Amino acid sequence: MQYPARHLIALSLLLAFVPTLSTVWAAGIQPAWHNRDSHHPRGDGYVLPFLKRLRDSAIELFFGPPHGDREKPLWMDAADVHARYRDDVVIRFNVTNPQEETALSGAALQMLLDVWAFTPDYVDVRISKRYLPGLLKLLPKTLQHTVLINDVASAALATFPSKSAPMSTFNSAGVQAKTKMLVDGADNIFFSDYQPLIVITNWMRLLQTLFPSFTNVTSIGKSYEGRHIWAFRVGEPNPDEKGPRKTILITGGLHGREWISTSTVNYLLWSLVTSFGKDQMITKLLQRFDVVFVPVLNPDGYEYTWQEDRLWRKSRQETSMRYCRGLDLDHAFGYEWESTQHQTDPCSESYGGEEPFQSIEASDIADWAKNQTENGVKFIGFLDLHSYSQQILFPYAYSCAVDPPNLENLEELAVGLAKAIRLSSGESYTVASACEGALARSYSASNSYPRVESGGGSAIDWFYHELKVRYSYQVKLRDTGSYGFLLPKENIVPTGEEMLSALKYFGDYLLGNNGIENFPAERVLGSDSEAEWKDLKRRRR
Repeated sequence: MQYPARHLIALSLLLAFVPTLSTVWAAGIQPAWHNRDSHHPRGDGYVLPFLKRLRDSAIELFFGPPHGDREKPLWMDAADVHARYRDDVVIRFNVTNPQEETALSGAALQMLLDVWAFTPDYVDVRISKRYLPGLLKLLPKTLQHTVLINDVASAALATFPSKSAPMSTFNSAGVQAKTKMLVDGADNIFFSDYQPLIVITNWMRLLQTLFPSFTNVTSIGKSYEGRHIWAFRVGEPNPDEKGPRKTILITGGLHGREWISTSTVNYLLWSLVTSFGKDQMITKLLQRFDVVFVPVLNPDGYEYTWQEDRLWRKSRQETSMRYCRGLDLDHAFGYEWESTQHQTDPCSESYGGEEPFQSIEASDIADWAKNQTENGVKFIGFLDLHSYSQQILFPYAYSCAVDPPNLENLEELAVGLAKAIRLSSGESYTVASACEGALARSYSASNSYPRVESGGGSAIDWFYHELKVRYSYQVKLRDTGSYGFLLPKENIVPTGEEMLSALKYFGDYLLGNNGIENFPAERVLGSDSEAEWKDLKRRRR
């Protein structure tokens, strides 16, 4: 029996792709039915996207392309972005007294506002122009406001890669040809754009392949929709070292839309891996400590920001309200979950669930971390990267009425991190307790004034209190409001560089040098040093 030529071509194509299937499975990119459980609601008919594309390609060779059917792009197109955000603006409110914050908090609850930032100086809110007059009617006339971003749609579109971006660079076909570009200089192609989840996964695998002796990629759990949560461990253990292995954990992407947090974790990962053996301080750090990077703790939310809604914040987990999906991971951890007014409306952007650790992703990393401590790991540092507002925040987030036992040390190191950033880039990061809301005053769990956003269930509180991580911080990266969550891609490398300076200071401090080794003496002990440090080491405003 003879087959048409196109049949033979299709067969050859399938055979040529067979070797790649083992690579897909080795990377852990498996269909949900491979490890089905209660929170991975896939049916038995689920087909892995890669295999679906392969199957469809073969079918097209036999029967021709289907009419009107196109492969789904890796990110939103311009029309979808403009349709979703065309009327949106970002407004800044300068809150000056408790009554104003109470009114703003009530309006946020009533209108389900998307609160972008709340600091001791301002509260930023995204809202449609159509609803802005209604919001202003709910607020005191004394509450001043300004427009930060007048065209959210254009700002959102600018954060996606251009259509000509070489997205295949980090897929299997082009990986070897671009290896030198990956590891050679801060201007390598990976950091020229924000990257989709599949590209980040392949990139981490490539780094592990290039530096196998002191790196390891592992899954710490699966998201609600069945995606792996990847962790990249860097460190060179000393065989003569005794006692628990000290570890620093650095996370990003708890909130899907905060792309700069994910890119910055990746930048730190890449910097440590490629500097080992070349940079004295980093080499010493990785010989004494393991550093574990989790760039995308909320992979479902991150993927959703690329495909459907650039400004999606929460996970994609189902809630009790059918049309309001997702949990806020930074209000989902178990420590003091109920000690402040937590959000009970599933439609709210800060909804943490009906009970502690209802979030699959928060539960995954907590279980993984506890398992690590039971197997000889001692977490000594935790940096949880977010955006935006350029702040370095330390525990506790849930209340200002209780101070952490090592408050002085937390403040001292936070001030050092802020100074390291300012010396490297000139950017100012403020230092404060994470409990502070929109006003510079003390809050308590029973305070009668509503917060714009409560702080219960925070990741930094849980790691600090439950796992005894002595130095636990939430770092809110660039900027201070000009772009907010829509930070242009030109900021990826500069933000990574300033956080690398902070990480070096952090590591040097943990090595017992109090940050001195990382900076020349004249830069630390200059004539204006005392006044400078007094200014930086301020208490709560």
